Amino acid sequence: MHAIIESGGKQYKVQAGDIITVEKLGVEAGESFTFDKVLGIIDGDATVLGKPLVEGASVTGSVLGDGKAKKVIIYKYKAKKGYHRKRGHRQPFTKVKIEAVNPA
Repeated sequence: MHAIIESGGKQYKVQAGDIITVEKLGVEAGESFTFDKVLGIIDGDATVLGKPLVEGASVTGSVLGDGKAKKVIIYKYKAKKGYHRKRGHRQPFTKVKIEAVNPA
């Protein structure tokens, strides 16, 4: 059984046992987290799509921990003006192990 969930403005196709990285949730490692925004559930040949969400469906997972992604360099430059700006950014994320898909 698969589910399509939304977290942090992104969509993820998950099933029990998957480990995904989502935008930082602010939940301590070891705690349980429930994704309520389920857009669709796929079970073999049966597919249930929400309009926009599937009523009563949820996905539970346990938080493995937080981290930061690789550094992204932002470099601004204007030709012939002597303008240079170099900045770096590391996006925080949370690793979640999907425990169960709970259909409606």
